[in-house]
Formats: sequence, C-alpha cells, structure tokens
Amino acid sequence: MATISKKRKFVADGLFYAELNELLTRELAEDGYAGVEVRVTPLRTEIIIRATRTQNVLGEKGQRIRELTSVVQKRFHFQDGAVELYAERVANRGLCAQAQAESLKYKLLGGLAVRRACYGVVRFVMESGAKGVEVVVSGKLRAQRAKAMKFTDGYMIKTGHSKREYVDSAVRHVLMRQGVLGVKVSIMLPHDASGKTGPKNTLADVVTILEPKEEAPMPVANFEEGMGKAY
Repeated sequence: MATISKKRKFVADGLFYAELNELLTRELAEDGYAGVEVRVTPLRTEIIIRATRTQNVLGEKGQRIRELTSVVQKRFHFQDGAVELYAERVANRGLCAQAQAESLKYKLLGGLAVRRACYGVVRFVMESGAKGVEVVVSGKLRAQRAKAMKFTDGYMIKTGHSKREYVDSAVRHVLMRQGVLGVKVSIMLPHDASGKTGPKNTLADVVTILEPKEEAPMPVANFEEGMGKAY
C-alpha cells in the first residue's frame, strides 16, 4: 500500500467526512439527524451518528443501521467488518442547531407562518438553556421580491476563536412553491464544566472577580496607656 503525504491525507479525510455528512443528512433528515463523528482506530473505523430519534435510526431489530453500514462500506470501499455505525442520542435537542433547522424546515413546509415558526424556535431554544439564538430566513417570503428576516434573542458572539466552540450553526434549504427559502439557525451554547451541554473552556473576555479574603483585625494599641507610661 502506497503511503500518501500528510497534506493529501487531510484533504481525503475532509472529503470523506463531507460526503458522509451529506449522505446522512439526506437519509436521516426526518429522524432528527444532528451530526456525525468519525473515529479511526487501528482495527476499524467507527462512525457515530448523533440524532434526536435514535430508535428510528436503528430501525426494527437494527435493520436500518445495517443497511446504512452496507451503503457506507460499498461507497467508500471498506473491507468487511472494517467500519461500524453507532447511533447516539442528542442530550438536549434545544441546543442542537441542526435539529432546530430541520424542525423549522418542516414547519415552513407544513404551511406555518414564517414569523410564528421562527419565534417558536427562538423561544424553545432559550427555554432549553441557550445563552443566545439567531434565526435568519431569506427568500420570497410574501411578495415577489426576496428579502431576509432575522429573529434574535439573548447574547451572541460573531468573531474570534470562541465562536468556533460556543456557536453551533446549521443551514437548510426549503423548497417552497414560490421559490427556495434559506434557513440559518445559530445557537450560542452555555458554558459547562463537564462538557456535556456546552464547551468546557470559558469565553476569552470573561472576567472573574474573586471575593476578598477575610483578614483578622489588626490589634490596636491603647494610646492613653502608652502616654501615661512615657511620663
């Protein structure tokens, strides 16, 4: 087997992840698909599918997950037993941008008004413990001319390294009768020391003010006694 350079390996891994994510997004859209994680071990490649409805991903007696494993194995030329697919439930659906973007997509396809659907998503995300949320819907909303509507609540950072850790974003395209609507959901995650519902690292500009230590009172000398002894 010919060895490839590190540069080509990174590109190949990125292409594999992008194509796999696109496949699962289309296949598991109605099952609350929320992302995928690829773990490469010396023995096999493990693919963890994150979703809100894991039972639908697994299928009856694990039939659907076996079908997905077979499709991935044939498409990416894995040997028998070299790839394993697992399903993992999303801990908090309200803090997952992909799940909320899919939810908003199906609300709009169902004929719900844009403003009402977006405010419903914003309220649900904030009630789930998010620090902030932003929902943008753009396209032909009512009139013939396209425009964008933005719905925000809470606190949202836009730049810096912290944005990569704290802001979860997802984009979906809704095929409506009047044209295509673009939906973007951004969620500012809360800080969590355990790393389950949010990032472990604190924000770069957060200032923590420590409480002053309680010090023992200084002994005060009796001035009059001192003066009397001097004379």
